Amino acid sequence: MTQKIFKRIQEFIIERIILLSGAMMIILVALIFAFLIKDSASLFRTINFFDFFLGKNWYPISDPAQFGILPLFLGSLLITLGAIVISVPLGIACAIYIKEVAPRAVGEVLKPIIELLAAIPSVVLGFIGVITIVPFVKNVFNLSTGLTAMTGSIMLAFMAIPAIVSLTEDALNTVPSTLKEASYALGATKWQTIVKVVVPAASSGIIAAVMLGFGRIMGETMAVMMVTGNAAVLPTSFLQPVRTMTATIAAEMGDTVHYSDHYFALFAIGAVLFTTTFIINQVGDFLIRRIKK
Repeated sequence: MTQKIFKRIQEFIIERIILLSGAMMIILVALIFAFLIKDSASLFRTINFFDFFLGKNWYPISDPAQFGILPLFLGSLLITLGAIVISVPLGIACAIYIKEVAPRAVGEVLKPIIELLAAIPSVVLGFIGVITIVPFVKNVFNLSTGLTAMTGSIMLAFMAIPAIVSLTEDALNTVPSTLKEASYALGATKWQTIVKVVVPAASSGIIAAVMLGFGRIMGETMAVMMVTGNAAVLPTSFLQPVRTMTATIAAEMGDTVHYSDHYFALFAIGAVLFTTTFIINQVGDFLIRRIKK
């Protein structure tokens, strides 16, 4: 009897600790968002709302200063889309190979190696990109500089692939073996089983892996700042220098005057980045729940 009471008390305490932890995380995120909004709102006392979001020029130290975020937003979007196009097919294909095609011994070696890539600091990857990818892009496309949006996309794709591979492989592991056995029993080949049975059954986990990889791409700063050229211009091609929102905050926050329009504009960029990431995560969560149903 005493043991049962003790167990119930223990369960009650653990449940309350978990509930408190979840509530604290929600409150923390809400406070971060409120902090960004508070300082962002100060900008619009002097700068027109539409001039900020639709402005084509980012010249914070000119006279008069111009705080148009459009080139920064489009630069971030261009690099992110390019990285997704590269990393998602490669990451999913690599996970399928490790789980379904490669011999067990080979898969057990490859997965830790790929996961180890995620531990490399972004500044080190950026340095590697400057030394290798930048001259490669410059020579292949005969450009005046290799610091382009394409270079940033390749670099970010390389950084996102380990997360996509690891989570996708975990999702494939959750597929019941009975589904594959039933597919083979009906005469399906190995590749037909993978494409039409295994991948659809793990689709919710694969989407979660892609969304995590997207978050890794969207929030990256140092590597992007080192290989994209940091030109705050409207992007028209993958083969031109661009600047992202994260790189702008990292490059300028240390030099700006506190509580100036420039200072508040950087917080506004942070609010836009926070909101964009939040919306994308919500869309991903919606897709995952819809697929599970």
